[in-house]
Amino acid sequence: MAYQAIFKRYEIKYLLTHDQKQKILATIAPYMALDNYGRTTIRNIYFDTDSYRLIRHSIEKPAYKEKLRIRSYRQAEPGSPVFVELKKKYNSIVYKRRLAMPEKDAMDWICGVVPSESNTQIAVEINYFLDYYQTLRPTVFLSYEREAYLSLDGSDFRITFDDHILSRRENLSLEADVGGTPLLPEGKVLMEIKTSGGIPLWLTHVLSQERIFKTSFSKYGTAYQTTIFPEQGKRLKHDII
Repeated sequence: MAYQAIFKRYEIKYLLTHDQKQKILATIAPYMALDNYGRTTIRNIYFDTDSYRLIRHSIEKPAYKEKLRIRSYRQAEPGSPVFVELKKKYNSIVYKRRLAMPEKDAMDWICGVVPSESNTQIAVEINYFLDYYQTLRPTVFLSYEREAYLSLDGSDFRITFDDHILSRRENLSLEADVGGTPLLPEGKVLMEIKTSGGIPLWLTHVLSQERIFKTSFSKYGTAYQTTIFPEQGKRLKHDII
């Protein structure tokens, strides 16, 4: 399976109304088209320590942060191809490494059941990550509907729109149906600009006209703050009582 394994880019996020999304779509129509995935349902399993060390560090907005997840672009089966993704962010630049492999192999590897058979540099980096954090386990299932657009000029400029972002802490399997707690504000869509360079003038014009400003929105971070952290507080209170 041919796929891009290494990314280095800026990822800029915006929360849009559905009307604003339609205006953005009308603007990008001469310059962009749906990519090979087009409109799809993305499933992710995020991994963290027992104390949620990774996401607690991330929401403090440090200069450097990292996360590990397994992603599928459709409901998986044990032999379905999925991506193991190691994602790092340093000084606003996102660095992503990913490996494609069957879903069962990916889960067995990251959960510590069996070692990876891959000896690539990316596998070495992921193994170092696993060794460093030691107690990683599946913590959150995140799914969303995505429309992904790529530039017609052949550059790496991309725009994605994510809707129906849902999270849950049970049934953590890419083979499962989607479902969970909604994370987006009512009536909003998450748009991400992904680029190694700048934003084209034709796009900056519509962003300015519609008064659309960049925002900070982490799917896993929002899931932690809205469902995991409150539940931890309830458990702590119960233990004290």
